[in-house]
Amino acid sequence: MIGTGWWWTLGSDVGLLLLALTIDRVLPEPPEPTHPVVWLGKLINNIERLAPSTAPLAFVFGAGAVVLVVGTWMAASLLVVDVLGRMAIPLYIIGGALLLRTGFTVRGLVVAAEAVRRSLAAGRIDIARSRLIMLVGRDRSSLDPQMASAAAIESVAENTTDSFIAPWLMFALFGVPGAIAYRAINTFDSMWGKRGRYEYLGKFAAHLDDVVNYVPARLSGMLMLGAGATRGFPWHRGMSVMVRDRHITESPNAGWTMSAMAGLLGRRLEKQGHYVLGGEFPAPMGEDIHTANNLAIGTAWLGVVLVLGILVIRHWVIG
Repeated sequence: MIGTGWWWTLGSDVGLLLLALTIDRVLPEPPEPTHPVVWLGKLINNIERLAPSTAPLAFVFGAGAVVLVVGTWMAASLLVVDVLGRMAIPLYIIGGALLLRTGFTVRGLVVAAEAVRRSLAAGRIDIARSRLIMLVGRDRSSLDPQMASAAAIESVAENTTDSFIAPWLMFALFGVPGAIAYRAINTFDSMWGKRGRYEYLGKFAAHLDDVVNYVPARLSGMLMLGAGATRGFPWHRGMSVMVRDRHITESPNAGWTMSAMAGLLGRRLEKQGHYVLGGEFPAPMGEDIHTANNLAIGTAWLGVVLVLGILVIRHWVIG
């Protein structure tokens, strides 16, 4: 990269991150034809058509596909930022920010949840169910307003990890290619990491996603408690519920932020037939989605502070 000294590369990465955050704050998602994650989703769908039907072969095929595609995605992003960095620092910051922004979103998560809240406030449960498709993959056809509210809040809580804290941490540790690799792994998990027809094809992707989210999910839970404390929420109650209920969910990671959210809000978060978090609390209503969004935004602010600290340490250590 053009420039000398660890402070130079640190300043470039800080500028890149802040620009990416600004882009996320003021601009909507990139249009589908130009969105790398959309390209990745189409690629995964095409690969899926080639998958064998027998369980052992499907597992090997799925694992190979994840390794090959994630490695290629990471190498391509590494090449792009390296070329930009050799050309000019402003190009590195602008190009890197645009690339990093495709790997995370705060605005998109909050806007999707807010759309559900507005529909519930208008008494349009049918529209609320349809808008939940942007947040959850569960069957929405029979959700009442309370269960729809719970689904939205659970998604906001869980996605504080997937949507921004984890990709920011990967950026802080491994640069833009780390964040892009994380998003590729997470996309594979969201598309293949399910039971049923994807049981073996997506098993490797699901376990790899669990591994890369292990630390970020726990950090996100603690950051959420910190965000609650700064806003006057009973963080000690959030901590108690998180410690007690974090293992109830099938995912080894999702329960941390969802149970922390349940405790902070004092609301019961339930996915029927799967889990109940904060079972002693009343069920949520639509307005609780707004509060959950505010907690997610507070978590993001604390996450930015954490990531900036990690960037300083990384650049200082590696010189």
